[in-house]
Amino acid sequence: MSKTTPKIEACVYRLENGRASRVELCDNLIEGGTTPSSGMIAAVLERVKIPVMVMIRPRGGDFCYNEDEFRVMRLDIQHAKLLGAHGVVFGILNPDGSVDIDRVSKLVDFANPLKVTFHRAFDMTNDPFKALEDIISIGGIQRILTSGHDSTVLEGLDTIIKLVRQANGRITIMPGGGIRESNIERILSAIELKEMHVSASAVIPSVMEHKISTIHMGRAYYNSEYMINGVSEEKLKKMISAASRGSFK
Repeated sequence: MSKTTPKIEACVYRLENGRASRVELCDNLIEGGTTPSSGMIAAVLERVKIPVMVMIRPRGGDFCYNEDEFRVMRLDIQHAKLLGAHGVVFGILNPDGSVDIDRVSKLVDFANPLKVTFHRAFDMTNDPFKALEDIISIGGIQRILTSGHDSTVLEGLDTIIKLVRQANGRITIMPGGGIRESNIERILSAIELKEMHVSASAVIPSVMEHKISTIHMGRAYYNSEYMINGVSEEKLKKMISAASRGSFK
């Protein structure tokens, strides 16, 4: 079998130049990603020449939303569409941990013709294999982002392999979560993948000279206000190179 190099989607939280195949644009790294501002979406779309997928998540925490939050998600999709985003990323669950087929379907219809990714809400479902079938049944969703129903892709690799086989080309399974330059070849030696999701995260020092260490704008265990979360171009370049070397044979 010939080598297949997967496309690399990079998760970004600020203006980045981007060397990946596609960008997932989020805000609020601490809570796993929420919807970025309209200004950030517009600025990133001006900056990069690759597809931009916009996170649609009104808050951190769980993925079971009330009607007000659902309305916010619709409005955020509308704004992403108007600004020219390539696609959107979202997921909604029922209280019992199943996929909220009704409301996910409504958002998919509302997002059309944008591309859609069902994000890692998938990893919080009560049954990943049933959730896979539920998501496929909705239609209009191109991929599922998952760590294999575990903390990281490596820990969930066996489940990811089963999900890829079960999907059988009906939808793309895109692993994401804990992928590093040090493990990407190991992952790709185990399973042929079309796409991978990486963060290549780095902490960037603030330019502030005047610093107050006793005051925090968020919770005390958050990063210092003088450290900015961003993407390491060098890390991302190394992971793309490693993905090419470690492609499934």
